Amino acid sequence: MEQRLTEEKVFKDPVHNYIHVQDPIIWQLINTPEFQRLRRIRQLGTSYLTFHGAEHSRFSHSLGVYEITRKIISQFERSHYSDWPKEEKIVALCAALLHDLGHGPFSHSIEEAFDMNHEDWTCRIIMGDTEVGAILRRYAPDFPEKVASVIQKTYEKPIVVNLVTSPLDADRMDYLLRDAYFTGVNYGTIDLDRILRMLRPYHGRIVVKESGMHAVEDYLMSRYQMYWQIYFHPVTRSSEIILRQIFKRAKTLVQQGFNFRFMLDPLPQLFEGELAVHEYLQLDEALIQTAFMQWRKEDDAVLSELCERFMDRRLYKYVEVEQIDVETIEEMREAFAKAGLNPEYDLEIDFPTDLPYDVFRPNESTDKQILLLDRQDQLHELSEVSDIVRSISGIHRGKHHLYYPQNKVDTILHELPSHLRPYFS
Repeated sequence: MEQRLTEEKVFKDPVHNYIHVQDPIIWQLINTPEFQRLRRIRQLGTSYLTFHGAEHSRFSHSLGVYEITRKIISQFERSHYSDWPKEEKIVALCAALLHDLGHGPFSHSIEEAFDMNHEDWTCRIIMGDTEVGAILRRYAPDFPEKVASVIQKTYEKPIVVNLVTSPLDADRMDYLLRDAYFTGVNYGTIDLDRILRMLRPYHGRIVVKESGMHAVEDYLMSRYQMYWQIYFHPVTRSSEIILRQIFKRAKTLVQQGFNFRFMLDPLPQLFEGELAVHEYLQLDEALIQTAFMQWRKEDDAVLSELCERFMDRRLYKYVEVEQIDVETIEEMREAFAKAGLNPEYDLEIDFPTDLPYDVFRPNESTDKQILLLDRQDQLHELSEVSDIVRSISGIHRGKHHLYYPQNKVDTILHELPSHLRPYFS
């Protein structure tokens, strides 16, 4: 039997105005240490070094995803759609709330540095010996596995997975709105209410009523603009590169037995790849930045300089290059080494398709398509109907970027072969 709080809990939110909590299990999950930790993880990683307002957290985003999911389910229930399985409400709400529980400090940046996956950690936390796991098991012994399977996209009812993970899911809708709000841009301002009103459960998945096509076009256009203007911003990428290099250098020093003046648990375990769940949960951005502040005084010149660059925002310069071949890159590295620089840390080639965000590509598998439901109850993939979506889908606008510390390269520019100097001048 579904339980309700004796008094509805309400969070004031700058994006959704109010977030409503009506179910005891949701309130209990929000108040666990594992979920509260998300207050100390920024939603946009190092983007705050590019857009100074981007200080919002995974905590607020997770509440937003929960709220959108709650609104969708409430609409389905009010409209008495027979395709929506009412008994799935709580598992969908819990999965929406907890979907980012396993994110580490600086979000995707630490995943790239240590070859980790936040969804794997999310599931380990949900099914592990944690307060979150205990609350879910009290609801039902197999409930942690059910919630984890939604996040893993293996849950037996794909319609529940659609709410949390699909091309038009609660996760994407919240982060577009929230990231646009906190970065101060207009690209992500979508007509959320219109989109939600047009969603329908249909034969085991979520589809969009045909009359809602223009709102979805606007959503995909916003996503496209946010993709290139915010998520792939080259200045943000510069800070991510330095962050990754700090982790790489510290890991190398640990493996070499370097005697750090300052080292906090569980950083040694992180560098050795042997983190337990309770150790992973100690990782937040306050701990990482404390380490960086102290490592500025370490005897290793490479680590010290990288930490100073990150903490003081002395980022690498970047230049766009249309094309660059492997031979030219190798020649640059050799020239840097010959001039006394360290090409392993002083030169980086970057291409934005390596980043963990995706544009909409309708020609992929069915679960990554947005389907429109016409008046004859026929389904059409969105790009079949929309010229706008066809024009932007899967476009690769990215260019190579060359990153380097300008102050150091300027001192050796005259030593570089003449045909390489234009890249750095």
